Amino acid sequence: KMLNFAHGDVIMVGAYVCFFAISKYNLPPAVGILLAVLICTILGVVIERLAYKPLRQAASLAVLITAIGVSYFLQNAALLLWSSNTKNFPMFLNDTFGGITLFGRTVTGATIVTVLACVAINGTKMGKAMRACSEDKAAAQLMGIDVNRTISMTFAIGSALAAIAGVLLCSAYPTLTPTTGSLPGIKAFCTIGFGGGPGCRCAFGCGA
Repeated sequence: KMLNFAHGDVIMVGAYVCFFAISKYNLPPAVGILLAVLICTILGVVIERLAYKPLRQAASLAVLITAIGVSYFLQNAALLLWSSNTKNFPMFLNDTFGGITLFGRTVTGATIVTVLACVAINGTKMGKAMRACSEDKAAAQLMGIDVNRTISMTFAIGSALAAIAGVLLCSAYPTLTPTTGSLPGIKAFCTIGFGGGPGCRCAFGCGA
């Protein structure tokens, strides 16, 4: 029940790490992806500990404003570190996996890998604990679930997947800037609103 507006910017950080690992240091794409996953996992845990954990009992609007602040911090840090120049992301997924023609349309390798990754990540024990904590933290704790650990793991796993998402996104749309993660974040927020997610009700009381 928390909107993490900074998640899209973690996607951007993962894409930058992979880009520089491949383009500047000539590392293999697999190593670049693993490095992006590692750095984004650490970043997600640090964000949760420093920005969100102190606000566990705070009003939802305070958490939302903090999340927006973290998002702007990551974007401006990227501007300072990597400048605003557009980077041309290497399309190694398309080169590696090629593509297929389906009903007269070409489906790229990046799209195929994206779909397979979404299908593979489902139904794990930790995922069930996350859903239980989201539904009712008090009841989950009574059932023996470590709520604080689950929340930290949620940020760690989510940020690791964000790194992979950044690579997949920039492989499909091969441009990279410090604001690359903004649009996916806005789309996710709109999905919560239209889908009736608790985050929208919690933050704005709109009942969407």
